[in-house]
Amino acid sequence: MSSESDRLRGQTAKQPFHVVLVEPEIPPNTGNIARLCGATCAPLHLVGKLGFSIDEHAVRRAGLDYWHLVDVRTHVDLASAEAEIAKAAQPAVSRSWLFSGKATRSYLDVEFQLGDALVFGKESVGLPEPLLQAREDRVVGIPMPGAVRSLNLANSVAIGLYEALRQRDLLRVRTE
Repeated sequence: MSSESDRLRGQTAKQPFHVVLVEPEIPPNTGNIARLCGATCAPLHLVGKLGFSIDEHAVRRAGLDYWHLVDVRTHVDLASAEAEIAKAAQPAVSRSWLFSGKATRSYLDVEFQLGDALVFGKESVGLPEPLLQAREDRVVGIPMPGAVRSLNLANSVAIGLYEALRQRDLLRVRTE
């Protein structure tokens, strides 16, 4: 068995990918996504009204012992989240990719760039239709061969984020 210091570690980036959840409703999904963000050095942006509390008591009660490793940021709306992400990306340009079960373009057809935001909607209804229509050139989805309408939010975030990391060669095992 390997020791803690022998675990596979990927590369880190000065411009991380950002995970943005718009009005997440289910605490275990957000907890799983927070763990994913901590493991991948991706800031987690929580936007709008949350369906749960993220205060210290709630986090401790939920047993999220990794919460302190996650860069969690809250925003009143998507515009303020995107403005913060864009400011951090300077001088590079940050783009937002909207993940939706209604997309006609696959996330596999996108070339993700460091600093990009991966935006996901609430579990019950996804992202608002007017937003998807206004940014149709930035809407992507995860193809599914089966008849299921969509994947679990945490699984979708993991699929999208790991593809972005793979494309930027950040999963190569780090040698120190």
